[in-house]
Amino acid sequence: MMRGASQQPIIVLSQGTKRESGHQVQIGNITACKTIADVIRTSLGPRAMLKMLMDPMGGIVMTNDGNAILREITVKHPAAKSMIEIARTQDEETGDGTTSVIILAGEVMAQAQQFLEQKIHPTIIIQAYRAALEEMIVLAETKFSKPVDINNDNEIATVVKSCLGTKMISKWMDLAVKISIDAVKTIRVDKGGVNEIDIKRYCRIEKIPGGTIEDSQVIKGVVLNKDILHAKMRRRIENPRIVLLDCNLEYKKGESQTSLEIMREEDISKILEQEEEAIRKQCDEIIALKPDLVFTEKGISDLAQHFLLKAGITCLRRLKKTDNNRLSRVCGARIVHDTSDLRPEDVGTSAELFEVVKIADEYYTYVTAKETTACTVVLRGPSKDVINEVERNLQDSLHVVRNVMINPRLVPGGGALEMSLAQAIKEKGTKIEGVRQWPFKAIAIALEVIPRTLVQNCGGSTIRQLTALRAKHAQAAENWTWGIDGTTGDLVDMNKLDIWDPLSVRLQVLKTAVETSVMLLRIDDIVSGTKKSQGQERQEVMPQ
Repeated sequence: MMRGASQQPIIVLSQGTKRESGHQVQIGNITACKTIADVIRTSLGPRAMLKMLMDPMGGIVMTNDGNAILREITVKHPAAKSMIEIARTQDEETGDGTTSVIILAGEVMAQAQQFLEQKIHPTIIIQAYRAALEEMIVLAETKFSKPVDINNDNEIATVVKSCLGTKMISKWMDLAVKISIDAVKTIRVDKGGVNEIDIKRYCRIEKIPGGTIEDSQVIKGVVLNKDILHAKMRRRIENPRIVLLDCNLEYKKGESQTSLEIMREEDISKILEQEEEAIRKQCDEIIALKPDLVFTEKGISDLAQHFLLKAGITCLRRLKKTDNNRLSRVCGARIVHDTSDLRPEDVGTSAELFEVVKIADEYYTYVTAKETTACTVVLRGPSKDVINEVERNLQDSLHVVRNVMINPRLVPGGGALEMSLAQAIKEKGTKIEGVRQWPFKAIAIALEVIPRTLVQNCGGSTIRQLTALRAKHAQAAENWTWGIDGTTGDLVDMNKLDIWDPLSVRLQVLKTAVETSVMLLRIDDIVSGTKKSQGQERQEVMPQ
């Protein structure tokens, strides 16, 4: 509603549209962020609680991974939705730190509330937050981090251990560390001086229920949940010659419906002969290269199967595109789109062994090579839920190894980095003139939420330990590695505990948390159009 010059009320927004504006919106956004952060808070650190979530299909997810929890929760509030979005961003960017980023963002938002109530303009708060973020990035990169030697497996192992210490898989720590480092080293490719590590594309995790978690391993090559097409085909071939296709080995049918009108009886046999001839031609083109194995992404007809079997060729059909790409990396073959294009150099010969193995009730095809840049992690475990959680944990540790290899700097874990940054920001804040110093210092208070939550989650005395930790960091500059031991809740030097995180993960946490808070603080109006109730819509659709 607005009033015109003649004081007549004018309706601008359509009926059923809800508008909230000003201070109320900002407080609403802050409350929503705090609520989301409170849901996740208990899942931080080694003493983390698990959350059990029911998805709409009735399946259950048990996890303490911030991103996995928020993915399953459906929320209505727009600010809460953007909080869930940042956990996903964090997961895609760095693979770890999803829980920390939500808790920190919620706390940074909460710190802004007092200033908004004192009528400080949001832009002033935002400027102070931005300045604090820039200061923190510089400090973390220069003062509060140390380099790591990526060729030394032991140093990388300590980082992976500190990542997995908070996860369910921590009982099988050494196995998980070995798997992560082996897998990432296998798929690392040097492209013009740049390390390219594509976990999503070339490191597949194959989950096979049954057995124990100790049976999990890294296979240098590809594992497919497939069986050979015909019982008479060979199940084990050493040093196979492999052809990869992504075309049908069937008679080409018309794109649209085609109808044939046949006048004479013998024409039917001609048509069938033509079909057979076309398939025979395709098979002859393949057989000419003398391969042992044929993989295709599409179907293989019974007739083609028969011809290939006679030539002693084993074939598998309906592979996924991604599996085919991995196979081409393992065996060095080129994926061909049409059999008439096949040339001798398209045949892959780098693979050392092809084998079909029966595990439980299912058949799995292994194509392996010692020297390859694609790998498969085979996970075994007692139940599907356990394997799913182990998979989520392994994804995190694979990303951690990748982050360290791309940016080989480490920062102390256990809330030590946050505490030392908080101390530095407090000192810097005293030198800032005017109102801006308060929101600048508030970031320091917000950072303390990480060590505080660690103490809370293992049942320690929060106030006592935090005061002691603050004093420790204020005493001397070289105490920057002191943090909280997540299992006992005591103060401890991270050099002793050997808990180090990759710098890129912690930087991303700080950036994402502050940037999101800044974005949400700039919102001063929410206009939401409510849809008509479904009953009315149905009435309109009814035929007259």
